[in-house]
Amino acid sequence: MLENQITPEKQKPSAVTIVIGLIVAAAMGVSLWVLFKTPEFVPKPSAQVNIPSAMTAEEQAYRQSLRVENVALSRAENFLHQEVTILKADVINDGPRSLGKLLITVEFSDDLRQVVLRETRGVLGNPPTALGPGQKRSFEISFDRVPSSWNMQTPEVKVGYLQFTPLK
Repeated sequence: MLENQITPEKQKPSAVTIVIGLIVAAAMGVSLWVLFKTPEFVPKPSAQVNIPSAMTAEEQAYRQSLRVENVALSRAENFLHQEVTILKADVINDGPRSLGKLLITVEFSDDLRQVVLRETRGVLGNPPTALGPGQKRSFEISFDRVPSSWNMQTPEVKVGYLQFTPLK
């Protein structure tokens, strides 16, 4: 036997290495817990300022006095090279009241006539310019994410919400 041969000594890990290892393990454990835990409390959505109040019965009845005409679709490419569907139309106020707010709802359907995209947008500008009795207003709405299941037919365009201008 060789007595001069050096045998490697087993080194014990230092205290700093053990502490760092425990911190990393704890951080990984907490991360996994947060990622996979089921939420016990789902907060209710907070009130949004731009959500319109419910329409009055008079405003609901006034929908019949509005016509959406000359609906035309076109397609274009935006600056991100995404295809955008553009809807152009006119809204005509055939009633006796001025409108301070008007939202149009557009519904794209599939071959089974199921709605695949529904969006509601304001069409009187920002800030809104009132639409008076007998007036016609052209508007344009762009959609950058129309589902591929859309049946390529003209979507349904209808009045989603209206609000009269205050009487003076």
